[in-house]
Amino acid sequence: MKTLTSLTLLLMMTACGSTGGPSSTVTVGGRQVEVPEVTVDEHQRLIDTIGIYDDPETAEYINAIGQRLVANSSRPNDTFTFTLLDSPDINAFALPGGFIYVNRGLLAYLETEAELAGVIAHEIGHITENHHSRRSTQQTTTTVLATTAYILTGSGDLYDAAQMYGAEVVSGFGRDMELEADAAGAEFMHRSGYDADALLSVIGVLKDQEMYRRVQAKASGKPTGTYHGLYASHPRNDLRLQTVIKTANTLDIDDQPENPEAPGVFRNRVEGLVFGASAQSQAGANRFYHNKLDFTFRYPEGWSVAQGSRDVTVSSKDGSASVAITLSRLDAGVTPADYLTSTASGALSDQRELEQFGLKGGTAIATAGASAKRLAVLDHKYRFLFEGTGNDADALVVIESFRPLVPKEKAKGPSRTLHYVQVPRGATLKSLASGARVPDAEDQLRLINGYYPVGEPRIGDWIKTIR
Repeated sequence: MKTLTSLTLLLMMTACGSTGGPSSTVTVGGRQVEVPEVTVDEHQRLIDTIGIYDDPETAEYINAIGQRLVANSSRPNDTFTFTLLDSPDINAFALPGGFIYVNRGLLAYLETEAELAGVIAHEIGHITENHHSRRSTQQTTTTVLATTAYILTGSGDLYDAAQMYGAEVVSGFGRDMELEADAAGAEFMHRSGYDADALLSVIGVLKDQEMYRRVQAKASGKPTGTYHGLYASHPRNDLRLQTVIKTANTLDIDDQPENPEAPGVFRNRVEGLVFGASAQSQAGANRFYHNKLDFTFRYPEGWSVAQGSRDVTVSSKDGSASVAITLSRLDAGVTPADYLTSTASGALSDQRELEQFGLKGGTAIATAGASAKRLAVLDHKYRFLFEGTGNDADALVVIESFRPLVPKEKAKGPSRTLHYVQVPRGATLKSLASGARVPDAEDQLRLINGYYPVGEPRIGDWIKTIR
């Protein structure tokens, strides 16, 4: 199978912007594969907005587990792609065409490779049982595009938007489809040598997270703390799930493989994992980022940016061209195009509306005597005003690349990482949490180690800590 980077490039070349039911052909693993166009588009949007977690060894570890499960599934000859997203959300989900995503945040709360295999097997089950096609194409398309628009436009908190993505993509499967995915996944696990009982352990982990969120919501006066991600529809003591797992574990299989888990491998992969929000770099070539006002834009090669208290000015090296960006309050009663027309000085030409990255606006060239300026207006929480002089194409580079920050670009402060330690004599989770420097440190340690809301590890046990 090609690397994630190669696959991403292939998808970029073949994405054609469709939001309907047609498919595109991509080359994966040396084979031509038909992939729904909506999946091609959404895969790239996920990479662009959330990002791939920069840990090739862990990505390959997840891919190896996934491919082992696929080989023992009901569709062993199909192509599946496994992507590790740089999201702190505790979730995993699948898109049509065999695209399966595991969020980096989920790994922090798992204890074994079998639990990780259970999550991946469940998502493979959604594909092999044709759950996406059994829902209406329009429902799937509308959901994924609406959620992506929510993320890109910044119409809500970007972190919350990224969190909701996986839950929204798979919402609507219903309890029966979820149980079908459980049954298929449990069988794939058993055929691969894993103990399918690990599925029950994962549900316990996620139900602890749901309990924690409810406690936090109640303490803060918020209306709900319900967890809406992976396995949200499963009761903690799910008798139907226990039945399908028991059935899978008793399957009579010729040449039953040995448990593929190697001692210490899962722990080595989680060691040093980023916990919570990543401290992402904002290092796009010739790109300016404004964290407070939540926007970014690209500028021509060799230009520089000066940020003042009232404006941002982008200028060419010789000063012959520039774009000044100011802002004013939004006026819902006046469209951006009308605002531009009413405030511009001079005769307007090349006048057109703008619609980019979920933002609406307008642009035109204003000519007064021998002077011509490129003007533009874009609405994003405020009304952003652009005035460009000099080369018109350079001014349009700035204007047409202006967009909200996406989650992976949003500055969030220093990252915390996970590290394993053996519990020393006399230590408690409370004492071990004292140096974590994260909110609710003791509860967080309990959650990532499976001791929420009470309980203590034994002396010498390996547990995860946060630094």
